[in-house]
Amino acid sequence: MKKIILFLIVLFGIYLIGINTVPQYIEAERNPVKALGPYQVSPEAQTLYQSLVFISDLHCDALLWGRNLNKRGDQGHVDFPRMREANVALEMFTIVSKSPAGQNMQSNSEDTFDNITPLTIAKGEGPWNWFSLINRTLSQSEALAGFVENEGEKAILVKSKANLEKLIEARKSDKEVIGAMLGIEGGHALEGTLENLDAVHAAGVRMIGPTHFFDNEFGGSAHGENGAGLTEFGKAAVKKMNELGIFIDLAHSSAAIVDDVLNLTTEPVIISHTGVRAVLDSQRNLSDEQIQKIAANGGIIGIAFFDMAVGTPELPNIIASIKHVRDLVGVEYVALGSDYDGSVAVPFDITGLPLIVEGLLNAGFSEDEIRAVMGENIKRFFFTELEITYGIRDSLRE
Repeated sequence: MKKIILFLIVLFGIYLIGINTVPQYIEAERNPVKALGPYQVSPEAQTLYQSLVFISDLHCDALLWGRNLNKRGDQGHVDFPRMREANVALEMFTIVSKSPAGQNMQSNSEDTFDNITPLTIAKGEGPWNWFSLINRTLSQSEALAGFVENEGEKAILVKSKANLEKLIEARKSDKEVIGAMLGIEGGHALEGTLENLDAVHAAGVRMIGPTHFFDNEFGGSAHGENGAGLTEFGKAAVKKMNELGIFIDLAHSSAAIVDDVLNLTTEPVIISHTGVRAVLDSQRNLSDEQIQKIAANGGIIGIAFFDMAVGTPELPNIIASIKHVRDLVGVEYVALGSDYDGSVAVPFDITGLPLIVEGLLNAGFSEDEIRAVMGENIKRFFFTELEITYGIRDSLRE
């Protein structure tokens, strides 16, 4: 009993001391930018970049840190003002509810201390979030909805084809209008309950990765201990995600889960942030065979920006990874998947995206290919799949 009381006292101390101080300190340590802007590119690259109609990124963890995304920050990688500065139309904001102490690319146990618990307390969140993964998830969903609401007509939470159409139409006359989507990084957030899929869908979540850095109720992680495929719960969850119109994100999934999902799903998949083994041979990255299977499924692959996914130096390796996917299966299957604000050091924040355009130009990509990679592929993918899920099935939910 004394140990429990002492533990609670320590947690309360973190809560009192940490609000508005500890989260900022932690993020400054976890999300550095190796080269700060403003970023300079050639006039040709800048002109092409400014002409891009739809720039999009498949993965950002900015919701984790408790920053006000309505204000331009001086740390981290993404917020709404920097999205506008970078002419970004749509960002996928993903929810992290748990991460293991000593997190690494090789092997992690689900039973280790959770890094997110003290951060949740330090952010000043209520006790109902301290030990509940689903509550943390729904709170981050509510936070994004609040940030979008604060923007009035200048931001749209994309949950349906109609929302995406509204975003595309609005940006024709006003590039200040931005879009945000919600995803979940790791199906452990559902706490092993299928009914929680309904709850997160109602909260606006449209993408879920079965696993993150450790094995869970869905099955094995690429960085876990068992390497297992989908469990019975995982199979049931995949089927229900297909029914609800929640995209399956295979980043961080074990090779067995990748195969199981591709054999089971009736919808194209997303790999929101990854590298390719042809550029960096890592268990975290996609093999050529997996890339070919994902393309055959009609899926889309987001290339990450950090060294553990692409190696160093990052920028030329990002370009090489994009080029490899293009050369292997076609440019229509590759996109940006930065992993911004995901406890990673990146070469540039979101305002440095023109550097990608310059790198692609130097690598011989055509203007049409560059437009595809920078966002048109994502627009086409979401527009088509949201139409199938919500249009043909006549289950549009705003």
